[in-house]
Amino acid sequence: MIFDLIKNRRAIFPAQYNDKPIEREVVERILEAANWAPTHRKTEPWRFKVLTGSSKESLGYFLSAKYEETDPRPKEVKARKIREKPKASAVVIAICMQRDPEERLPEWEEIAATAMAVQNMWLCCTSLKLGAYWSSPSLIRYMDEFFPLEKGEKCLGFFYMGHYDEKPEPGIRNPVGEKTVWLS
Repeated sequence: MIFDLIKNRRAIFPAQYNDKPIEREVVERILEAANWAPTHRKTEPWRFKVLTGSSKESLGYFLSAKYEETDPRPKEVKARKIREKPKASAVVIAICMQRDPEERLPEWEEIAATAMAVQNMWLCCTSLKLGAYWSSPSLIRYMDEFFPLEKGEKCLGFFYMGHYDEKPEPGIRNPVGEKTVWLS
C-alpha cells in the first residue's frame, strides 16, 4: 500500500551500501518515475546527470579538492569522507533544476517540482529495497566547473543510491494533529 511505502522511506547513507551494482535499466525506471512528478505549467524542470563507474570517483576528488580550496580550515577527515562518498555508492545522480526561460512561475515552484521528482525516485528505491540519500552540500554551487550546466540550470544536490544489507530503523514522526489547524 502507498501509505506503508511512504512511511518506510528512509535515508540510507553511502557508508551503509554494499558493492552490488544497480543495473542501468533499474536506474532508468527510477528516472521515469521522477519524470511523472507534478509540474506547474508543465515546465518539467528536473534534470539528472547520472554518474557511474569512474565518474563517481572523479566527482569525489572534485568535491574534496573544492572543499579544501574553499574552506578556511579544511579537515583531512572531512575531505576524505567527501572523496569516498560517491565511490561507496552504486550510482550518484546529480539533481538539477532547469529554470523556465520565460520565468512564467516563481523559481520555488520549479524547485518544489524537482523535489517531488526526487520523492518519486526515493519511493521507487524504497519499493525496490535500494538505499537512497539526497545530499545538498554547499559545494553544489561549484558544479558548473565539473559538468556543463545549461543557462538557467542549477544543481540542487546529489541522490546517492546503493544496495544495503542492514534493516533500516523505523521512522518517528510527531502526530500530524500537532501541525494541523482545521478551519471551518
